[in-house]
Amino acid sequence: MSDPERATACLRKQYHFRPSPNGLYAWNVGRLIELARGLPVIEIPLLNIAEIDELWWFQTDDDRPTPRSLAQHFLLVEKVDLSFPILLCPQGRVMDGMHRIVKALVSGAETISATRLEEMPSPDHVDVQPADLSY
Repeated sequence: MSDPERATACLRKQYHFRPSPNGLYAWNVGRLIELARGLPVIEIPLLNIAEIDELWWFQTDDDRPTPRSLAQHFLLVEKVDLSFPILLCPQGRVMDGMHRIVKALVSGAETISATRLEEMPSPDHVDVQPADLSY
């Protein structure tokens, strides 16, 4: 089983969200990983990842940084496998892998493995809220 197959086999259902003029766009992360299959893996400096200094997880009114929600993220960070590259869009923005990025930051790493999509795929959902999707 290849790394992308292994990654999607054990991947929890999740989505990448971005605001748009048409409401919130959502991409199925499993599909994004499949689209990245076979693309080169590169090392990028963690300092080049703009999202580490931006609001990432708590962007909707129903998603707040409570102690419980922080603990859930801590558990996910603890469990991630840094051997899987993060996934970047063609412009270099993170589409998957923030828990891996946090683990790399905490461990003192200076770089992280990444795969960069060559073309931006169309979203799987348009004008959708995270709570409206199946997980």
